Amino acid sequence: VACSSEEYGLVMPDETPITEDNPLRPLSPYGVSKVAQDLLGYQYFRSYGMQIVRTRAFNHTGPRRGHVFVCSDFAKQIAEIEKGLHAPIIFTGNLEAQRDFTDVRDMVRGYLLALEQGEPGEVYQLCSGKALAISELLSLLLSMTDVAIEIRQDPARLRPSDVPILLGSYAKFHKQTGWEPQIPFKQTMADLLNYWRVRT
Repeated sequence: VACSSEEYGLVMPDETPITEDNPLRPLSPYGVSKVAQDLLGYQYFRSYGMQIVRTRAFNHTGPRRGHVFVCSDFAKQIAEIEKGLHAPIIFTGNLEAQRDFTDVRDMVRGYLLALEQGEPGEVYQLCSGKALAISELLSLLLSMTDVAIEIRQDPARLRPSDVPILLGSYAKFHKQTGWEPQIPFKQTMADLLNYWRVRT
């Protein structure tokens, strides 16, 4: 069952890195729905003996990721600006939030290992173990273009309740399967930006 780090919600700085034992305090309807999915999967394991393994995936991105997600949104805006489709202004939401990003290709490999080697009834986190401020990922993407781009915050892109930091530990999953992220974040961002350049 593919669940989400959004289940943790309100995480205090001294509660990071997040482990599978952290309390679940979701701050959004999406987070609440993922807690329900997670617990329902566990109940089917306990009540009916179904061979269910749960994963809590932290933020993941890469080529083909929809532009409703922050990394793709920024990459798409940059590609459109490079083609002259928009003024050289990139619109952002909260740049101070910190997230734990993993390449989607590493994440898919993790899901397969969870199916093959995960212990039924257990929950495992898939993450990079590194927190990155949204401002840092934007700076990385901007360093990959020759166009001078202004950064402008758009109030419509701010969330009513935003999780300040999501930083996880994949130690339990690594111990069970040997999995760890392999694709550097800079490569992920370069591949993502090139994906949007081709599509724009």
